Amino acid sequence: SRPLNAPAFVVTLFESLGGRTYFVGHMWLVALLLVALALVNALCMFLKGRLSALASENIARKIRNEAYDHLQRLSYDYHVKAETGDLIQRCTSDVETLRRFLAVQLMEIGNAALMIGLAIAILLGRNVPLTLASLAMVPVLFISAYLYGKKITADFLVVDESEGKLSATLQENLTGVRVVRAFGRQQHEVEKFDEASVDFRDKSARLYKFLAAFWSSGDALSMAQTAVTLIVGIGMAARGEITVGTLTVFVSYVGMLLGPVRQLGRLLADGGKALVSLQRIDEIMRQPVETDAPDSVQPSLAGDIVFDNVCFGYDDKRMVLNHLSCTIRQGATVAILGGTGSGKSTLVHLLQRLYEPRSGSITIGGVPLNKINKKWLRQRVGLVLQEPFLYAKTLRENVAIVAPDAPEPSVVAAATVARADAFIRQSDRGYDTLVGERGVTLSGGQKQRVAIARTLMKQSDILIFDDSLSAVDTQTDAAIRTALRESRGHTTTLIISHRITTLSEADWILVLDHGHLAQQGTHAQLVAQSGLYQHIHNIQNTLEDELTQTLRDDPALREVTPHAGT
Repeated sequence: SRPLNAPAFVVTLFESLGGRTYFVGHMWLVALLLVALALVNALCMFLKGRLSALASENIARKIRNEAYDHLQRLSYDYHVKAETGDLIQRCTSDVETLRRFLAVQLMEIGNAALMIGLAIAILLGRNVPLTLASLAMVPVLFISAYLYGKKITADFLVVDESEGKLSATLQENLTGVRVVRAFGRQQHEVEKFDEASVDFRDKSARLYKFLAAFWSSGDALSMAQTAVTLIVGIGMAARGEITVGTLTVFVSYVGMLLGPVRQLGRLLADGGKALVSLQRIDEIMRQPVETDAPDSVQPSLAGDIVFDNVCFGYDDKRMVLNHLSCTIRQGATVAILGGTGSGKSTLVHLLQRLYEPRSGSITIGGVPLNKINKKWLRQRVGLVLQEPFLYAKTLRENVAIVAPDAPEPSVVAAATVARADAFIRQSDRGYDTLVGERGVTLSGGQKQRVAIARTLMKQSDILIFDDSLSAVDTQTDAAIRTALRESRGHTTTLIISHRITTLSEADWILVLDHGHLAQQGTHAQLVAQSGLYQHIHNIQNTLEDELTQTLRDDPALREVTPHAGT
């Protein structure tokens, strides 16, 4: 019998178990060995899948959490400019692409490298010339795979960015669905989405056409390599240089070799896609987060607010605030009036350190604002916006969101001051009534009152109402302001409004015009002065007088107009 053609350690192991004669007489052991090997292979495959899935899921979870945490700490200015839909895709779809690559393709790279190395070692041990002939096409496959990988990465970036625009279009439409319906823009939005969808489809189609061309050419080269092996091998067998069995072994192992090489292109495609996803996530992670100076302080905010020669612009072309100087006394109610673009909301943004002044200074109680810890400052400065954001939670949770452990009486007290308690109790389930996403189930005035109640739960040192009483009628407006005066104690209050009835009860009034402080004083002083305040006061009084006269002349109209002067 011919000696066993195998590595020395295999021959030694084979002989120690009884050799050829023993195994020929006990063929059932061979069958048992094959079954055992199959079971071991199945167990290894299970462990590989389970461990790779656990590792990839944990890595994806860590990336998702870190990206989300990083987004929370980015500046207000970044979020103003960023597209929400694109950010959502980066934190979900791109992370999922990375997870799939880590769970599946990364293991396949190791398998491919192992199979290629094993196949080459076995073939070289059988016949070196035929091995070299069997590897003739492999360098071509490797070079084409490398060039293909570079090209496909750029294409994946184009497709991913197109998908991000598609997500942003969808998110924008769903967020503004009421505006779309109100203006009958459904068809326009459908066409806008279709345009983004067609762009994504076309770019994806070009990408997959290129993928198909590469994969088919790779298959053709692999079949050509098999043909070369057969032609050279048959010639060598005909000349007696190798046996037919050796040729059969070569054909089998060349197939085992070319499979991973062909798969290399697919691995590079998935790797390129994962690399693009990683780059898009990294773009978020490289954005600078908001930071505080090492010597930032957490002082009491019970003091005067002083703006000293403050200048600010969102870009270098136009200043929104120009050399603004004013003093807001501690505990006072200060109203701010001004036209669109006059700098009212910008002043509030600076006070919360959402932006920093270009020049000049702001102090609270003598402490420079840029020395105060941002988180501490925003916790102590309560802000109610004109368009408040409510969560898809219960009314109780929305009011108590800044103080989740607050007792029920505190929640009710805040809602009562904001004149929200009555309508909340009249709701289907009272304080347990669910609010639709972004508060769509509530009217504008109801949302504003819930937002005011939520802000009052903070027990802030400074309260800011950025035109946040505009959606309630004048009677409710007056009732809320009366309740605030009675409950706020020494809290400094800033009210941005266009209603003279609201402004008139403030201790001091600031009038802004194109970023300048045009006027300041009490209601009586400003009404007596020629200027913007007197002009608006006269217009609103004239309109109110005309409405009152109309209601007197038409009793039927008076019955359906419950709040004159709203």
